[in-house]
Amino acid sequence: MKVAAVQYKPRKGHKPAALEALAAHAHAAGARGAELIVLPEMAATGYVFASRAELDPVAEEARGETLAALAPVAREHGAWIVAGFPERAADKRFNSALVIDPTGALAFVYRKTLLYELDETWCDPGDSGYRAFDADFGRFTLGICMDLNDDRFTAWCAGSGARIIAFPTNWVDEDHRVWGYWAWRIDGTGAALVAANTWGREGTARFRGESAIIDGRVLHAAAPRQGDGVIVADLKEPVELAEP
Repeated sequence: MKVAAVQYKPRKGHKPAALEALAAHAHAAGARGAELIVLPEMAATGYVFASRAELDPVAEEARGETLAALAPVAREHGAWIVAGFPERAADKRFNSALVIDPTGALAFVYRKTLLYELDETWCDPGDSGYRAFDADFGRFTLGICMDLNDDRFTAWCAGSGARIIAFPTNWVDEDHRVWGYWAWRIDGTGAALVAANTWGREGTARFRGESAIIDGRVLHAAAPRQGDGVIVADLKEPVELAEP
């Protein structure tokens, strides 16, 4: 059961280049055998927008540029891909994540349920509900960033039978390592967390990096605080790493 998280910081205003880079990172993860590849929240656009008017030039429908860039990668490697994007849906805007199946088809669009203050300048509350997916490697579900702070979400995860939580995030840097907190939040769910974060500054916000693959109290793989890259872990293999 190989899973991967892509850590990536897009350049604001350069969405096509970001999508190309994200596809390359996802391809690298697939080439290493990852069956589930998780990309960050708002992966190609950045996260901080002062208003809906500022966001709208990079917003897209579910079957838009992000799906077009990543579907061929999913199909080539027979992998599931989860990737965050800003969704335009009629007169609403959502902080969403695509779930792309191994044939390259769009399986689901999840809309972030628990919004953060930086979402509230442009984002409508998510209305998709939670969903679990049965893959060859087992069942997985997903949430976006602040959702992990929501007891309703962790209760859903515990009851869903999911073995993995795909977790696109733009987790802010609060001057301490977050792996222990993430491990505490998933305690009791029975699921591993595949957290794909961004890093560095965007406007006044600073993001932590340190994307991670955590199973129970075991840190299987982790990225540094800064820099783009891919981490991969086989959740069936025992590891001897320090607790987060």
